[in-house]
Amino acid sequence: MPIRKVLIVDDSKTELVYLSGLLQKQGMQVRTAENAEEAYRCLAQEKPDLILMDVVMPGQNGFQVTRTITRDPQYADVPIIMCTSKNQETDRVWGMRQGARGYITKPVDPAELQAKIEALN
Repeated sequence: MPIRKVLIVDDSKTELVYLSGLLQKQGMQVRTAENAEEAYRCLAQEKPDLILMDVVMPGQNGFQVTRTITRDPQYADVPIIMCTSKNQETDRVWGMRQGARGYITKPVDPAELQAKIEALN
């Protein structure tokens, strides 16, 4: 199933604008959320084909949100790519253990992001 609708969850407006621009240039529809509550609201309104998830956010962090989404039968099939400044191997392993299907560190390399998305198709 091609990825057309993407939900980006990040508390940084700069990152939201940057990532939205990258994905929209590839013809994807993008919705954004700045925290866990907004992310859950967006999910309830429209199920995306992919979620890009920041880790460091106020309230629930990205690891917690990823775990909640991937364990919900309604959304378990939505792939999540962690997109974070946390660049330690232990962070990557922990993110994957929470259910993420990919892990990219910031600053995001557009070619790496595209490759991760294509690998999910």
